[in-house]
Amino acid sequence: MNKDLKICVVGLGYVGLPLAVEFGKKYKSVGFDVNKERILELKNGYDNTNELSNKEISDAKYLKLEFSADKIKDSNVYIITVPTPIDKNNNPDLTPLKNASECVAKFLKKEDIVIYESTVFPGCTEEICIPILEKISGLKYNESFFCGYSPERINPGDSVHSLTSVIKVTSGSNNDVADFVDELYSSIIGAGTYKAASIKVAEAAKVIENTQRDVNIALMNELAVLFNKIEVDTNDVLDAASTKWNFLPYKPGLVGGHCIGVDPYYLTHKASEVGHHAEIILAGRKINDGMGKYVAEKTISEITKQGINPIKSRIAILGLAFKENCPDIRNTKVISLIDQILKYNCRVVISDDIVSKKLAKIKYDIDLVSTNSISKQDAIILAVGHDCYKNFTIKDFVRMIKPGGVLIDVKSIYNKSAFYGQDIAHWRL
Repeated sequence: MNKDLKICVVGLGYVGLPLAVEFGKKYKSVGFDVNKERILELKNGYDNTNELSNKEISDAKYLKLEFSADKIKDSNVYIITVPTPIDKNNNPDLTPLKNASECVAKFLKKEDIVIYESTVFPGCTEEICIPILEKISGLKYNESFFCGYSPERINPGDSVHSLTSVIKVTSGSNNDVADFVDELYSSIIGAGTYKAASIKVAEAAKVIENTQRDVNIALMNELAVLFNKIEVDTNDVLDAASTKWNFLPYKPGLVGGHCIGVDPYYLTHKASEVGHHAEIILAGRKINDGMGKYVAEKTISEITKQGINPIKSRIAILGLAFKENCPDIRNTKVISLIDQILKYNCRVVISDDIVSKKLAKIKYDIDLVSTNSISKQDAIILAVGHDCYKNFTIKDFVRMIKPGGVLIDVKSIYNKSAFYGQDIAHWRL
């Protein structure tokens, strides 16, 4: 590997920061983010994503953290790890990706390599990003500069499947570049790498990983709705079915976040472009997007069964993050649950002790309350399976839920027997 490498990682979120830190342990590196506050926090050893500790960040002795774009101009390998969200119509929003490409293009020199990690539809790198690089830099693709694509596989909040412990898919714009990109990632990824046949293949491989998971969870959600109607406990069914060796252990729930709740729409966007109607993918998204409404309706139904008037009823929702043990609230489907509950004129409070109160207010105008402050609710909705919620005692629930109230256990954290003998109705998805 070239000793004169200078790597720049553009975007220091859940994906970019761990990557910049790993490269910064071995190579001269710059971690760049336009968010000045984020950079200043990281320089002080604080990562608001809770992915890395102060020590882990400081271990990257060759890494510099910058928010000024001119600080990246001496780099010769640029790795772009910015978000790829969707807009209100579920269409790809490539604005961050285009902006990052424009930024890098201003400093692009001959022989430089630009590697994309952001999840996109197959063809996006070569059809959207590379023309931007060519236009602004004045350089010719695959003659003066080169590109690669190595999709991120970060799982926020998961300390087991970390960056270095998961096989990394790599690709390049020609054979030599593909070899270089693969060798570069191999130098930091202990689990090894897999060199894909092309950039487009690597893009497709990434986007179908989350699409497959989305469709499988959608099936479980549809089954949960069906089983509820025929008065069969979904978890009892899954426990029985899981005794077969090839049964896949997916569970129902709210499916949001920046990956599973978004990536399928990138694939269906490309499908639409080429005249293909992606029926199964869109059906899965429709089911999963509708689960917030379903849980809200079941909550109202369950408290009504208890003789509680839904109007002005007191309901506390525990969990705002899109997944357990993670502070990330991007595209969280708890929002759709909140919106539906509010339509019944309920008095709602929301708590999530691992989510930033400041960010919840900025992004969703939600004033989070402490879990310890919640008491005498008509219903508690356990919307997210944080570990801290698994440690509640009966005494905690008696404090939080008034006699005759309801616990809506979306993630089925508690067994059916947990509340036997208590004046608390327990419903689980």
